[in-house]
Amino acid sequence: MLNEAVQNAINSQINNELFSSYSYLSMSAFCESKQFRGCAHWMRLQSQEENSHAMRLYDFLIARNGRVRLMPVAEPQHDFGSVPEVFEKALAQEEQVTNQINALYELAFKEKAFAALVELEWFINEQVEEERTARDVVHKFSMVKDDPAAMLDLDRELGSRMAESAGPRGAASAE
Repeated sequence: MLNEAVQNAINSQINNELFSSYSYLSMSAFCESKQFRGCAHWMRLQSQEENSHAMRLYDFLIARNGRVRLMPVAEPQHDFGSVPEVFEKALAQEEQVTNQINALYELAFKEKAFAALVELEWFINEQVEEERTARDVVHKFSMVKDDPAAMLDLDRELGSRMAESAGPRGAASAE
């Protein structure tokens, strides 16, 4: 069984992941409103992935005989200056989640919650990929600037993103 401090921190991270999911869904809606359906598709898949991260922690807490305590999810930002700004916000959000995961890992280490450390290693590796992917898209938007044809090509490219397959306990895993 996990001690109360670790359970509370995992419950907070479940909330953080659900907020990320909600935030990406809001970003998707913004992209739809700007007729960037490829970007909207990319953000919607990202929302689903973040939800699967929350569920992975949810399932872990239950498997360790912990108590899941769901909290209110804050309202995400819904207005952005541009589609490229949406992806800049996504990168900043991933960097914030990385910091949250690192703090959770540090607490689990301090509390000698070894099973949590093993579980959180997956999240640490996942965040490296999440940040890299978001950074790559932000870079592509900076390269195309305001070139309408290039923006449409990038939208089409982002729209080709495939959903990730379900791994252990419903977690997302790369194909």
